[in-house]
Amino acid sequence: MTHIDEQFRQVTEQLIRNSQQSQAVERDRVFQPANLGNRALVEQIISHLVLPGSRMEGYENLRRLYRLAREGKSCIILMEHYSNFDLPCFFHLAERYEEGKAVTDSIVAMAGSKLNEESRFVLAFTEAYTRIVIYPARMLTALEGTPEYEEARARSRDINRSALREMIRLKYTGHIVLLFPAGTRYRPGKPETRQALLETDSYIKGFEYLVTVGIAGNTLRVDSSGNMEKDQPATDVMVYSVGPVTSTAEFRRAARASTPEGGDDAKRAVTRAVENEFDLRHKEAEAVREPIVKALRDKGIDPVQFDFSGF
Repeated sequence: MTHIDEQFRQVTEQLIRNSQQSQAVERDRVFQPANLGNRALVEQIISHLVLPGSRMEGYENLRRLYRLAREGKSCIILMEHYSNFDLPCFFHLAERYEEGKAVTDSIVAMAGSKLNEESRFVLAFTEAYTRIVIYPARMLTALEGTPEYEEARARSRDINRSALREMIRLKYTGHIVLLFPAGTRYRPGKPETRQALLETDSYIKGFEYLVTVGIAGNTLRVDSSGNMEKDQPATDVMVYSVGPVTSTAEFRRAARASTPEGGDDAKRAVTRAVENEFDLRHKEAEAVREPIVKALRDKGIDPVQFDFSGF
């Protein structure tokens, strides 16, 4: 299987030439508006990978969340995470629907600093979408006991405080914040990569309304090396399922009902509730996707193609 740069070399070279953001993440540039030139180039790739029959179930819930954001309410999207193309495919599909472009223009994704710092190649894709960059807690945890820890802790504090200020500024001005609660892409055979981080509870607490989003299909498989440049693109039928708009206060209250003492147990109760919502949304998306895939295979067409030509 060929990796993404090999498959789409013409486009990826242009993406890198167009790249504008610095790889270094500092506290005064955690808010990074979309590079719309690169957005158009990424869309060229996505439109080639996302097959006919792909769709977004429950789009009306996303549109309702957008309307609430326009009214000054603070709103958050919680989404499953399988690949670095989850967000591009989400935008690609949402923009097919009424007001879809306005909806996607309102979305600001929370993104780990690794997406900036790993390579200019990865950043060129990432900067196609408006983001607030954070220093993930798991990166700091990995440095515990090393000489780099204290410096990294100070840097993470500066970056994350700035990110919080930007999030507060944006969430009351018609923007919707998007969060991947797992903080990493799911890898088959590693169930811990599907688990929502405890910090998810703090995010939910800071907003008034949420929707959860499940994903069926995958257009960019994670390479076993962990090197994002080697991820493998694939054609696929993509189905997203958007759950109902829910009061975050009610969501947390129901989740924490059995842990009134608070603390990490209460936070974990909330993250388990998020994971349960993802299971439901994922099953909804798969139920829609499966007959579409079956119909293609009945015609002798394998929808999942890793090595393809004609781009």
